[in-house]
Amino acid sequence: MRVPTAVSSVDVFRRIDLRRLLTHDVPLKAAAIALTAILWIAAAGSTPKDVTVAFDGRVPVERPEVPAGYVVRGSIGDVGVKLRGPAAAVGAVGQQDLHATFDLASLDLGRTEAQELPVRVTVADERVKVVEVSPAAIALRVERVTTRAFTVQARFANDPPAGFQPGRPVFTPTEVRVSGPGSLVALVTAVYATVRFGDVGVDIIQSAQVQAVDAAGKAVDGVTVEPAGVQVNVPILPTATTRTVPILWILRGTVAPGYWISRVSTDPVAVTVRGDPNVLGQLDRIETAAVDIGGLAGNRTFRASLTLPDGVSLVRPADATVTVVVSPLSGTRPFPLVAVQVNGVASGLTADVDPKTVDVVVGGQLAQLGALKPEDVVASVDVAGRGAGPYALDVSVKLPQGVTLVSAQPARATVTLKPKT
Repeated sequence: MRVPTAVSSVDVFRRIDLRRLLTHDVPLKAAAIALTAILWIAAAGSTPKDVTVAFDGRVPVERPEVPAGYVVRGSIGDVGVKLRGPAAAVGAVGQQDLHATFDLASLDLGRTEAQELPVRVTVADERVKVVEVSPAAIALRVERVTTRAFTVQARFANDPPAGFQPGRPVFTPTEVRVSGPGSLVALVTAVYATVRFGDVGVDIIQSAQVQAVDAAGKAVDGVTVEPAGVQVNVPILPTATTRTVPILWILRGTVAPGYWISRVSTDPVAVTVRGDPNVLGQLDRIETAAVDIGGLAGNRTFRASLTLPDGVSLVRPADATVTVVVSPLSGTRPFPLVAVQVNGVASGLTADVDPKTVDVVVGGQLAQLGALKPEDVVASVDVAGRGAGPYALDVSVKLPQGVTLVSAQPARATVTLKPKT
C-alpha cells in the first residue's frame, strides 16, 4: 500500500498564482468597486443636515410648583424659542411638544417683590434642541399666603318696599376667612354679602355670596373667601313703628387749663329706633352715656353707649363714637419799653439810637405767653457795614418759637454812628 506524501504549507503557497488572482474577471471586479462607491456616496448624501429656525409661535411658561404656604401672584407670560435639528424633525415640532418652566434654584422666598428667574424650555423630540430662549428670564412674584378673619356685613342691592325698612341683618356664620397673597389680603377692609329686597314687606331669608372689598369698595381679586356663601336673615319693619333721630353727645368734666373744646362729633350722627308710636312721637334725640373729658389736652375719640327710653330699642344695635377736638387757647401779651439793641457797629464808631425803646405785642398760646420773660423779647437794628452818619432802620424783634409778633411801635428807629473820640 502506497502512503500519501505530506504536503507542506510552502508547497501550497507556491501553487497559488497571484497574477491570475489580480487579472482574472477584471470587468466584474471593476463593476463591483464602482457599485460600492455609488452606494457610499448615496448614503453620505442622504444624511439629513441640521437647521436652526425660530419656532413659529409663543410658548406659555408653566405655573411653577412653589413650597406649601406660598403662592404665585399674577400672570406668567410666554417666551419665544429657536430650535436646531434635522429639518423634518424641527418642522414637525408643535406647541404641545414644547414645555417652558422656571428654574427656581435662585428663588428667594423671603422677598415679596417680583424676581427675575431663568426659563428652561425642553422638546419632546430628542433630535431637536433649544438653542435660544427669548426672553431668557421672566419676572415671577411669589408671596407667603396669609389669612385674616372678617365679620360679614350687609350691602343692599335695592330699596325695601314702600312703607318698610330693614332691621338688623343676622348672618350664619357671622365670620369668614380671607386667604391669599399677603399684599392682596392687606388690601381687604371688609367682606360684604349682597342682599336684595323683594316686592312685599316680608322678612328675607336667603343664601348670599360674600365678596372681599378694599377701602374704596372695589372687589379684591386674587383672594379666597371661606365659606364663599352665608345664610342671611333680615327682618323687614314697618316705618310706622320706627323713627330716625339724631344722637346728642353728653360730656362730663373740663379740659386742661389753657385749652378749649373746638368741636365735638358723633358717629353715627343719627340712629333709627323702634317702639310704641306714642313714645316715638315725643322722641327728638338719643343721648350718649356721659363721656369724661377731665384734664383732656389733645384730640380723643371715645366709645359711648346710647341711653334709650323705656319701650324704645335700636333697629340695628350699635354704640356710638364721640370725637372731642380740643385746641389751645390763644391771646396776646404786651411788652412795653423793650430796649432797642444796635448790632454790627464797626470798630472805631459809636452808636446812638432814637427811640431807645419800643412797645411790643406778641401772640400765641396762653400757656406759652404766660411763661415768657422780658429777656425772651429782643428788639434790635442792624448797622453792619455802615460808616458814620444817621440811618433810619426797621426794628427787628426776635421771639421764641411758637410766639408771633403782633406789633412793634415805633416800627423804625434812627441810628447815628459817630467816630469815637
